[in-house]
Amino acid sequence: MKNTTKFALTGLAASIAFAAMATTAQAQERWTMTSTWPDSIDLIEIDRHWAELANKLTGDELEIEFRAGGTLMPGTEVFDATETGSIEAAGDWPGYWAGRNPAFSPLATTTSLFNAVDYINWIHRWGGWDLYQEIYGQYDMVYLPYAALNNESGFMGRTPIESLADLDGMRVRLSGRDQGRVLEELGGSQVTLAGGEVYQAIERGVIDAGEFSTPGVDYNAGFAEVADYWATPGWHQSASVFGVMINREAWDALSEETQEKLKIAADATMTWSLAWSERESTDATQKFIDAGVQINQFSEEDLARIQDITNDVILRGACENPDHAKVYHSMISYLEDYATWRDISVPFNMSRTMDNLPSLEEIEACL
Repeated sequence: MKNTTKFALTGLAASIAFAAMATTAQAQERWTMTSTWPDSIDLIEIDRHWAELANKLTGDELEIEFRAGGTLMPGTEVFDATETGSIEAAGDWPGYWAGRNPAFSPLATTTSLFNAVDYINWIHRWGGWDLYQEIYGQYDMVYLPYAALNNESGFMGRTPIESLADLDGMRVRLSGRDQGRVLEELGGSQVTLAGGEVYQAIERGVIDAGEFSTPGVDYNAGFAEVADYWATPGWHQSASVFGVMINREAWDALSEETQEKLKIAADATMTWSLAWSERESTDATQKFIDAGVQINQFSEEDLARIQDITNDVILRGACENPDHAKVYHSMISYLEDYATWRDISVPFNMSRTMDNLPSLEEIEACL
């Protein structure tokens, strides 16, 4: 009788344990995540880094299957797929969605304004985070910014660009709505191409010059093979933000603890991304030089003109769309607030302060 009871209790315990394991297995969330970037573009490493770190932190709570851009759908379709829940998440660059809402443009990058640390400061302590949630939230998504890279390379091609005057009449591959408007004021024509098409466009003379990303990404994309000249600094994108779009229903299905772990993975990836990019850019710059690419730098006068044109573009966009105005109002408020400390700690603080930005009152008039 005792043995029968023992076996019965043992069987009951095993059943309970099995049921618990089954419940855990059923409770585990499984996500499909893709990217705007194919394996051939180094920026995919940022998306992959976050997905791998998130899987480590969440353990049995969440499993993210990461698929390279283009393997499930074209990169241009990942926004709709995430919004509708066809997939749970997708890595992106917000500027690609500026046609839906122009506020996505400054959420992705700025012309002659923020550097990477400015974006990090603004996102974490000056209200930027809430604006990403507000804008992406209009499309039933949560957004985790997880990369901030410094200014892009600049313009590369087979025709030298020694000053802004040389851009007059040029066909330039340029990404970003606000960036295109600045180029137009300089007499250039914006050509929209996917990143993977820039190499051939330069090679075949479809464009006079092109830009894509940071020196590390551009070098590994083969630009040194087709470009003879490089015009820098990359004022058109003084910094860039990348992150992951998450379907709201998929996000809400997670526990608060798991959500927090995904945010921690995003913060850690952001720090890693900046160091990764700066090291890659440092090494690649020397490789461009060794390959014989001639580097021309825009003058201080040219950069001052860019700032003036940028100010006009900011106000123009602000008066066209209240979300656009709200983002830039927050950004310039940050720059004004941060200016005193940044100025008195020169040369050991970061970047620069600007005394000729659009006033907050001008932007508020557009709201």
